[in-house]
Amino acid sequence: PSQIVPRLADQGQYLASESSFYRILRSNGQQHHRGRARRGVRRKPPTSYKACGPCEVWTWDITWMPGPVAGMFFYLYLIVDIFSRKIVGWEVHEREAAELAATLIQKAVWAEACVSRPSVLHADNGSPMKGATMKTTLEKLGIMASYSRPRVSNDNPFSEALFRTCKYRPDWPSKGFATKADAQAWVKSFATWYNTEHLHSAIRFVTPNTRHGGQERDALANRTILYANARAQKPERWSGKTRNWQPAGPVWLNPENEISAPEIRDAA
Repeated sequence: PSQIVPRLADQGQYLASESSFYRILRSNGQQHHRGRARRGVRRKPPTSYKACGPCEVWTWDITWMPGPVAGMFFYLYLIVDIFSRKIVGWEVHEREAAELAATLIQKAVWAEACVSRPSVLHADNGSPMKGATMKTTLEKLGIMASYSRPRVSNDNPFSEALFRTCKYRPDWPSKGFATKADAQAWVKSFATWYNTEHLHSAIRFVTPNTRHGGQERDALANRTILYANARAQKPERWSGKTRNWQPAGPVWLNPENEISAPEIRDAA
């Protein structure tokens, strides 16, 4: 149709628009894939999950940390709880491997004292995420594996956002880490700051540890009282409602299918 319509126009004829041509072709079963190019594959979006509390949905990924010379890297394995945004596990290694990831998952579950939870662990489609050792470990721990679509980073947004926060820290060494021990020390410092000091914008500016431990309601209630008193003292400074200091509530992973998505608390 894109060729036919302009050719007919050059001949002084108008039969229909391109969309009409395509509609007629489809109705007659003549709009099919042609040529040697591989037919495009429409992949089903990943399942949506709803986390109503800590240790219900975790995501994890691996990112490169520059080494002492160009082309040499260390690998940061990082697990985050999407409800609280807490870093629940991390390790730095010199290679990517499913057995290393499986060990980290076990350590994180033990550290959080959440055997049989989290209900879901989401990851990308890399070989460490889908290795046999990793799958066996998840089955033993009673964890459901969830995966992104191939080459779709948006399906794992919590891990991607955390890596960005990590690498945009002012003390991130632009020239790389001299040794694996240096990389481990830096990540340990970052994880401590992130969990205990960083006021996260997505959870009403409380720290991940505060939300993870269930203290967010008291902290936010104190802020609400403070703002109410400030407004009562000088009402002329307020044109509308005070700032919303209510808890952030449940968190969705890939919420395209929110209506039919299972609540993790019910599925556990």
